[in-house]
Amino acid sequence: MSARFQGSFVAMVTPFRSGAVDEAKLRELVELHVAGGTDGLIPCGTTGESPTLSHDEHRRVVDVVLEAARGRIQVVAGTGSNSTAEPSRSRSSSTTSRAGRPSTSRRRPSSASCATSGTWPA
Repeated sequence: MSARFQGSFVAMVTPFRSGAVDEAKLRELVELHVAGGTDGLIPCGTTGESPTLSHDEHRRVVDVVLEAARGRIQVVAGTGSNSTAEPSRSRSSSTTSRAGRPSTSRRRPSSASCATSGTWPA
């Protein structure tokens, strides 16, 4: 597998069943992309449900995708968080050690939302 970003990388949807991550369906999605020739997967990217996942759910989604991928497809694990109370590093440090290509995202809230919540980012 190439160490370069090249080809088609898919920002994965996180499947749910009865209010919990559907791990079996998540594994099926990985297999679908491996069979279809996708070059890389992005679980918990910023275009999906990652902001609504707990940190434990986030870590589990990345673990399931890495286990299912078994080195057959590149995985770029999203590690961002919308929370101003829980820095993205709390997700990224554990995810980075498992995924070869972590991706971080940090959104700076508007001044109006900071004034409303009383929380200002560092």
